[in-house]
Amino acid sequence: MLDVKFVRENADVVRDAARRKGMDPSAVDKFLEVDKARRGFMQKLEGIRAEQKKAKNKEEGAALKKQFNEVWEESRMEELDKKFEELAARLPNVISPDTPPGASEAGNTEVFRRGEPKKFDFAPKDHVALGEALDILDFDRGAKVAGFRGYYVKNDGVLLEMGIMMYAMSKMAEKGYAPMIPPTLVKEFALFGTGYFKGKEYDAAVDEIYEIAGRDKESDGAASREKKFLVGTAEPPLLAYHAGEMLPLGKLPLRMSGFSQCYRSEIGSYGKDLKGLYRVHEFMKVEQVVLAEADIEKSNMLQEEMLAVSGEMHEELGLPYRRLAICAGDLGAGKYRQFDTEVWLPGMNRWAETGSASNFLDWQARRLGVKYADADGEKKFVYMLNSTALPTPRILIAILENCQTKEGKIEVPKVLQKYVGKAVIG
Repeated sequence: MLDVKFVRENADVVRDAARRKGMDPSAVDKFLEVDKARRGFMQKLEGIRAEQKKAKNKEEGAALKKQFNEVWEESRMEELDKKFEELAARLPNVISPDTPPGASEAGNTEVFRRGEPKKFDFAPKDHVALGEALDILDFDRGAKVAGFRGYYVKNDGVLLEMGIMMYAMSKMAEKGYAPMIPPTLVKEFALFGTGYFKGKEYDAAVDEIYEIAGRDKESDGAASREKKFLVGTAEPPLLAYHAGEMLPLGKLPLRMSGFSQCYRSEIGSYGKDLKGLYRVHEFMKVEQVVLAEADIEKSNMLQEEMLAVSGEMHEELGLPYRRLAICAGDLGAGKYRQFDTEVWLPGMNRWAETGSASNFLDWQARRLGVKYADADGEKKFVYMLNSTALPTPRILIAILENCQTKEGKIEVPKVLQKYVGKAVIG
């Protein structure tokens, strides 16, 4: 959510951001029209209220009350408020000056690389062939039980996958990120607040979120009317942890990391990556988030810090990776600046995303109501940042394909051997 005053005073900047992000710039004009009409009626109503307080007798008070009701009916204020909120929810964040100018993902630019794709003296297998041969992955029974994109991880594969998560959580704690296991079943505000709905409310046709059909009960036994959703990452519950709170300046930047099971409908990925673990409906991930002062330079430095932590883990796992600066046309509505991390998958013969680091400035915080008071006592919304630490199963894919031997075995990265209990699987 953008500051309304900012939109009024910088409409051209917001229009340009919408245009560059592939959104409809006329939405800015529609918002300003509704905002102008709404403000006009609000000023009229406030003026009448002020007169009511000064009314000298009942007759005058009754006349003013009638006038107020007529203006309220004319304004259709409830409809205006709803329209205002819906349009405000669709306004894009501004774009950082160093964001590449491309119109689609083809414009994403490689800005860093560590390690080169491994060359084998044999034809490397993909993770599907390796996993099934080693009896650590089962896709057929996964599809039988869970449907399309269902899978089982088995035997040493479980130890390897859980080892990746334990390693990531330990690394984040070592780096000063408070470890958390957040809820994965959350209320609507947490997902709207972090920008996981395209609009003001959940839309099953476009939002890659699972809504829970069943209803639970409140503490008093009454049926709950709250909608509940499964998260696709730990980011929403972590950022919503301080929703509606005023944080002390001394606590910023506030660093948190969260382990969670993640659920994604993948409705926008129909026909893509139909085989294997690369694109699935449920997986595990460790996420890192930061709540920071409203300072762009400091927030960009924190984003670089988060990227460096993820990069360090890729290096310790022995995985060649690169970093992409995400161009304007591939940037989400609420994002100011984004970088993706990609790892090389020799069996699939491609670079593949294993993480994304985004700076939202105060776009999310305005929705969630998270503020702080600066050194001068001025109340401001925090800046919010998030970054993937390590995800499964894509890191699992990367390890299987990069660490395979000619005999079809897997050499376990040294940092994971204590979790797996052996140096070689197979």
